[in-house]
Amino acid sequence: MTRSRKPNACDAEVIVGFDHVQLSMPTGGEEQARAFYCGVLGFTEREKPAALAGRGGCWFQSAGAELHLGVADPFHPSAKAHPALLVSDLDALRAAFDRTGVPFTEGIPLPGYVRGDVRDPFGNRIELMQKIGDGSSSGTDG
Repeated sequence: MTRSRKPNACDAEVIVGFDHVQLSMPTGGEEQARAFYCGVLGFTEREKPAALAGRGGCWFQSAGAELHLGVADPFHPSAKAHPALLVSDLDALRAAFDRTGVPFTEGIPLPGYVRGDVRDPFGNRIELMQKIGDGSSSGTDG
């Protein structure tokens, strides 16, 4: 279903993409974050700017996707809101999850994708999506 957009004062397309997505993590969770985001998902850690480094947390990047983990106190994991990462080989990630003991939940079928969810070490939901076919598939694999 496509919703029509109402005209507004900002009719020019000024949003051109996402710079990053941020999730929360508890104080002192940097090593767990590195083990999961780099060791399991294959992100590369990006150095935080000096002005922000003292706040804790970690920044990661992979193929144009940037994900920041910021320290929150009190911490509450994001169970519903989530980043959806586009992946090239969901089966390879599933194998990595099996090797590392990360539970993987199959996603509800979505045409043109196989998909599923994992939780980071802090309980934040991470959706993983792989495009399949030309988008006309029923997505019965995911």
